[in-house]
Amino acid sequence: MGYNIAIDGPAGAGKSTIAKLVAKEKGYIYVDTGAMYRGLAIHFLKKGIQPDEKEKIIDACKDAEVSIGYEDGAQQIYLNGENITSMLREEAVGNMASISSAVPEVRAKLLDLQRNLAKEKDVVMDGRDIGTHVLPNADVKIYLTASVECRANRRFKELREKGIECNYDEIAQDIQERDTRDMNREIAPLKKADDAVLVDSSDMTIEEVVKAITGLCR
Repeated sequence: MGYNIAIDGPAGAGKSTIAKLVAKEKGYIYVDTGAMYRGLAIHFLKKGIQPDEKEKIIDACKDAEVSIGYEDGAQQIYLNGENITSMLREEAVGNMASISSAVPEVRAKLLDLQRNLAKEKDVVMDGRDIGTHVLPNADVKIYLTASVECRANRRFKELREKGIECNYDEIAQDIQERDTRDMNREIAPLKKADDAVLVDSSDMTIEEVVKAITGLCR
């Protein structure tokens, strides 16, 4: 039975960055569930499906196979055998993933893969509903958050450093809308598990957040 660390939180809270570093520190496998949903989102977008076309999304799940691989210790996402990792952070992909992840058939498609990984390996898994739904018996549960302003500023800087033109106000609005969707969806909404430790990273360095979380682990 694997040792499981669940890290939940809203978009832009730094979950992936922190989860990767915690996994490296502990020698565990990092599982980015958000990337898996983004993998399916890319499949839907490639088919020309719009986020509000629920029936087409459900039907498209049938011929999509999302899998995880590792190259030099870094997680890679494959869609029907194609490595799509470089496409995962596109804004359109994130928005499609946020909306389509509320569809029960989409969640069911990925749930078994996520749970089987956690049974077999020591994992750090991050997402929106890991501690509440995917791994309710996780050994350590963290709810990682930060203010909307802080999250928008991080995303703004990230995009600018990549040479991508962006607007801070639009990013902040997108984050607020994504929070509302994630927290109010019918299936596995984003919320802090009763037994999760709240970590607000707004005024913390990455090193301080990692230290706080690893200090809770065996």
